[in-house]
Amino acid sequence: MRPTGSLHLGHLHGVLKTWLELQNKYECFYFIADWHALTTSYETPQKIAEYSKELFLEWLSVGLSPEKSVIFLQSAIKEHIELHLVFSMITPVAWLERNPTYKDMLQNLQNKELATYGFLGYPVLQAADILIYKAQKVPVGLDQVPHLELTREIARRFNYLYKTEFFPEPEPILSEFPKVPGTDGRKMSKSYGNTISLTDPPEEVKKKVLSYVTDTMRPKKSDPGDPENRCVAFQLIRLYFTQEELKEIIEGCKKAQLGCVECKKRLAERVIAGLEPIWKKRKEVEGQDWRELIIPGIKKAREIASETLEEVRKILGFTHEF
Repeated sequence: MRPTGSLHLGHLHGVLKTWLELQNKYECFYFIADWHALTTSYETPQKIAEYSKELFLEWLSVGLSPEKSVIFLQSAIKEHIELHLVFSMITPVAWLERNPTYKDMLQNLQNKELATYGFLGYPVLQAADILIYKAQKVPVGLDQVPHLELTREIARRFNYLYKTEFFPEPEPILSEFPKVPGTDGRKMSKSYGNTISLTDPPEEVKKKVLSYVTDTMRPKKSDPGDPENRCVAFQLIRLYFTQEELKEIIEGCKKAQLGCVECKKRLAERVIAGLEPIWKKRKEVEGQDWRELIIPGIKKAREIASETLEEVRKILGFTHEF
């Protein structure tokens, strides 16, 4: 995950809850992608360093554990960069130019100069991030499968060119990442300024939840509503109430028995209750030296990455000793 600012409910429900489940099933590697952050924030690298610490503390607050998973800082493992260089020598430019994300971001972020070598080649660094640990599986949504396929293609090309079966072709762990709406109805995103951050105080959380748009065709409580099709807030409600409770809310809305303000107040209470354990954990980890907490993961990652690079050098014949 790139360190670009405070995490929000979209990260929590869209990614982090899946990561928490995976760390109990697999040996997982989670890293703060500070090199990747330079692709779009190269003018303000100081912020990347600040956000890296913040991101790590927020991960711990949510429940990611350095004892269960290998958690580290990307830039602390120089082998990522060396393998990226090797892969960049064998990756056709046409493979990168067809990347749909590259085209989309060039169009949508026109206030930044993104036609750079680093931005075009970030999927190659991404492949190095994955293959340096010989990862077997990668958690992705359906829209990210093409990215992982490029990693698989690079692995195949390396193995073919150098007549080896060294790199695995990682398989996707497809996850249903729920779409979390922002306060304006669009996808929750820091770039839209419509987020509920994991570090927002209770009063701010309540204020933001109450600002969500409900059924615009229901101006009065006495009007029947259609929460499943016309209410932005209901997309968030789905994440915080049981199926039985949802039936009650839908029925109350359709029969004009449950008002929108009352419904959002109940939602705010649930969101705050869900964030309270995170706030509590955050207070615990803030008093510790984050470097000491992350060093074990860095050492573990470096050990594995170094072994991989040593084998790559042997495959390439770069075994000179000086």
